[in-house]
Amino acid sequence: MTSERIYLFDTTLRDGGQTRGIDFTVADKIAIATALDEFGIDYIEGGWPGANPTDDSFFGDPPAFQNAKFVAFGMTRRAGRSAANDPGLNAVLDAQTDASCLVGKTWDFHVETALNISLDENIEMVRDSIKAAVDKGREAMFDCEHFFDGYKANRDFALACVKAAHEGGARWVVLCDTNGGTLPDEVFEIVSDVKATLPDVDLGIHCHNDTGLAVANSLAAVKAGVRQVQGTINGLGERCGNADLITLIPNLMVKLGYQTNIAADKLPKLVYLSRLIDDRLNRMPNAHAPYVGQAAFAHKGGLHASAAQKDPRTYEHVPPETVGNVRHYLISDQSGKSNMIARFKEVGIEIDAKDSRIDKLIAAVKEREFQGWSFDSAEASFELMARQALGEVPDYFSIGRFRVTDERRFNAKGELVVESEATAAVVVDGVTHLEAAVGNGPVNAVDSALRKALIEAYPILSSVELTDYKVRILEPQNGDSGTGAVTRVLIEFKDDADHVWRTVGVSTNIIDASVIALADGMRYKLHRAQAAS
Repeated sequence: MTSERIYLFDTTLRDGGQTRGIDFTVADKIAIATALDEFGIDYIEGGWPGANPTDDSFFGDPPAFQNAKFVAFGMTRRAGRSAANDPGLNAVLDAQTDASCLVGKTWDFHVETALNISLDENIEMVRDSIKAAVDKGREAMFDCEHFFDGYKANRDFALACVKAAHEGGARWVVLCDTNGGTLPDEVFEIVSDVKATLPDVDLGIHCHNDTGLAVANSLAAVKAGVRQVQGTINGLGERCGNADLITLIPNLMVKLGYQTNIAADKLPKLVYLSRLIDDRLNRMPNAHAPYVGQAAFAHKGGLHASAAQKDPRTYEHVPPETVGNVRHYLISDQSGKSNMIARFKEVGIEIDAKDSRIDKLIAAVKEREFQGWSFDSAEASFELMARQALGEVPDYFSIGRFRVTDERRFNAKGELVVESEATAAVVVDGVTHLEAAVGNGPVNAVDSALRKALIEAYPILSSVELTDYKVRILEPQNGDSGTGAVTRVLIEFKDDADHVWRTVGVSTNIIDASVIALADGMRYKLHRAQAAS
């Protein structure tokens, strides 16, 4: 463990907003900024004052921060203007923030071709702008745009820009890999040279992920002497995104032992923070994200699971609880007895490892997965299958006939409509319940018909809600393909207690596969209710 301090700078609210398909609302920005502050981020960049109405509204009434410094982003003054006479710069400096982060050119190619000014004038623009921010009472920072490309093209000019920002009073000078094209060894060598040449300058790093190396480049920069790290939550950002703070933070704190403003007992909130951002943006979390993904500590192969149970360090580089995640033992055609027993323990099934029924269940799971079933994400279907094999789940109901019809027609108003109607017969305790229902699709219609029939016998099912539905067409073992292939349906359910569970169904018919998964979902709810009573 080192006593050296790393300062974390979050740019999600600006860089993240440049992600394709993302458009933050003011409410989003407030919720995200509040969560970042509570987590312990040092600097939160809110956006660019004067750039758009959303940012103007956010900066006009920002949340009150308890831990973080609030930062406004903008450009250095324009050529031919003084800092005091540049409306764009002053919009940034007039924002009621703790700090200002100004970006400027450090690549001679950009200065001479894009700005069409001399290198000396660009250096003065950097120095003047940073000084204006300091004079305004702001903690000033300078983002060296395209620094690594600029350094390789003209080392002396790039370093002169860094020196000018420092002379202007910059607290941090941030070296930016703006196009994400630099490699870790280059980052380490260049940052090391900057640090050796200008040892009094406090350096930061800002990496994009166009080569998939943003996190690695950020860590290389830290090794070379950088002490401020910029990034976004979940690696959001334009093109391929920015350095992912969700990965960087545990790497810095757990792997490298650096101190940050994040308290040790806050680190397990990484999973929560990552998923909060996805929820706000209505995005599916990346199940395979390092540290926080649902599959990050999931053991599938029987040999791996067996070793992991004896000593989790065998296949886990950190304990999952460190970052707020949990260990999973997945059930699949690679599963052995170790996986099965571990999964039993997860769902509260106690059984002797020598019980012959375990071997039969393993064989059944492998046969089903050969046919196209998958229990990795359908934990409710697996638990039902296991408990039924152990004689712990009664036959709550059986589904008899069902029929679904779709009609595409023009209604009385001349509008094109498509309607689905389903009938379903459900047998409970020898009594047949026959119901019909109309839905906005065949699955919704058959779900409604089944639910109506079942609720007569089991009113508790009225609280069950279908929240997600996924279909995948699989190539079966017999070589059929296309419309004749096997269909796998995964359904997610939620009840009024916000308990969530998932089931799977497989058939050559999509409606039949859906009915299998729907039925499992209802049986699982009944089982849980019975177990709780």
